[in-house]
Amino acid sequence: MEIPVSGFMYHSDDSDPMHSHQLYITSWDGRPVHVHEFKGVTSYDVGHRHQYAGITEPAPSGVQHTHKYFTFTSFDDGHKHQIRGITGPAIPLPGGGHYHEFSGVTTVDGITPHKHRYSGKTSR
Repeated sequence: MEIPVSGFMYHSDDSDPMHSHQLYITSWDGRPVHVHEFKGVTSYDVGHRHQYAGITEPAPSGVQHTHKYFTFTSFDDGHKHQIRGITGPAIPLPGGGHYHEFSGVTTVDGITPHKHRYSGKTSR
């Protein structure tokens, strides 16, 4: 089965020999796609916490959906953690639009190996 997808590819003029290209999908199977911002602060563990922020992967508009997300935390206490997961389903807002809830546990990192919990709601 073929699904029509449209979008564009972005190439940074980076001097790094191991560079990559970013693919931005603008429609999936004839439907526009959208993203959400997400941000927050992790739990306080091993004497510190981290901040994080990112943008979800695109998902189709107008149908029930979830978004994948991935980012790194701020560099605190000499290390950072990865955050990755899949949001919950869209939660409609009274005036239109929607948001998603997300939660999880970071990767284990640090001189004293540990992880942090995180949770929040995406932007509209």
